[in-house]
Amino acid sequence: MEKLILFNKTDLDTVLSKRIGETKFGEQIKLLPDVTSIYDAIKKLDVNYVIFGIPEDIGVFSNNGKSGTYTAFDAAIKILLNTQNNDLNNADKVLLLGHLDFTEELKQVKQLDQNLEKDIEKARKIVSTIDKEVSYLVQLIVSAGKIPIAIGGGHNNAYGLIKGTSLALKSPINVVNFDAHTDFRALEGRHSGNGFSYCFEEGFLKKYFVFGLHENYTSKSIFDVFNENKKLDFVTYEAIEVTNKITFKNALKQAKQHICGSNYGIEIDCDAIINTASSAKTSSGFSVKQTRQFLHYFGKRKNVKYLHICEAIATKKNKTEIGKLITYLITDFIKSRTIND
Repeated sequence: MEKLILFNKTDLDTVLSKRIGETKFGEQIKLLPDVTSIYDAIKKLDVNYVIFGIPEDIGVFSNNGKSGTYTAFDAAIKILLNTQNNDLNNADKVLLLGHLDFTEELKQVKQLDQNLEKDIEKARKIVSTIDKEVSYLVQLIVSAGKIPIAIGGGHNNAYGLIKGTSLALKSPINVVNFDAHTDFRALEGRHSGNGFSYCFEEGFLKKYFVFGLHENYTSKSIFDVFNENKKLDFVTYEAIEVTNKITFKNALKQAKQHICGSNYGIEIDCDAIINTASSAKTSSGFSVKQTRQFLHYFGKRKNVKYLHICEAIATKKNKTEIGKLITYLITDFIKSRTIND
């Protein structure tokens, strides 16, 4: 795996701020010493979760979106490692693997013009190469019996998470997506807006539920596709929070009935969280509290196979805020699987 850069002891020492009388998350987390055999090393390790980053925004660029999603992983890890470790967080059951390095690809895309169709086509071909790297790594992790937690990048990477998990389990999987958009657009070359439609077309995605879809940003053709196919379902943000056609609690139950009967993945698109810096920041969306409740609800169930948190953008000004948000989501997921309701 040439693209995989391991997070090592030197990286940890650079980030970690120790304090007498406290034990930080980073002091208990597991690391890998080398990459001779990722599968064997992960399989032997006594961990349940494998965290890795996908610092890229090429899928977003290819979808004519706002760049910057490559920043989220670094911001999140700096906060996560300095979080308090205790009996609830279980840091000793977590492997911080590292990140997939797409530096060269990012340099190539910087030379492209988002307004030129030929350049968009070039970028979409690069996204296809990213798909292969993500899906292969996820396949190894899931085959080794661990749960991947992927951080950063655009929502194009849902494709790699779904495909890799499906290949490892040798069957298609279901997905619940906390998102303002379906990302189920036309098969026009890979980008952040069609990861789910590609996986559905290729047989890796069986049932799909979009939680909190925004009515103003969903085309009639997309609504028609979802309404005509029983394997696709959704509840809109407006139905929950504006017209009160369904309660938040009952919307969760509707999604559970659709996807929790077999293996599934959890997608968290930060575009759905109100006033969160992301590729499509919204002024009308779910609160952080609701996001955490959603994650706890679906994280605690036995059939969950991965967590993907994407689309956030960290800047010098907000990197601590973004890092804390993603850290809350990571630790909520881990806690949900150890706390009995």
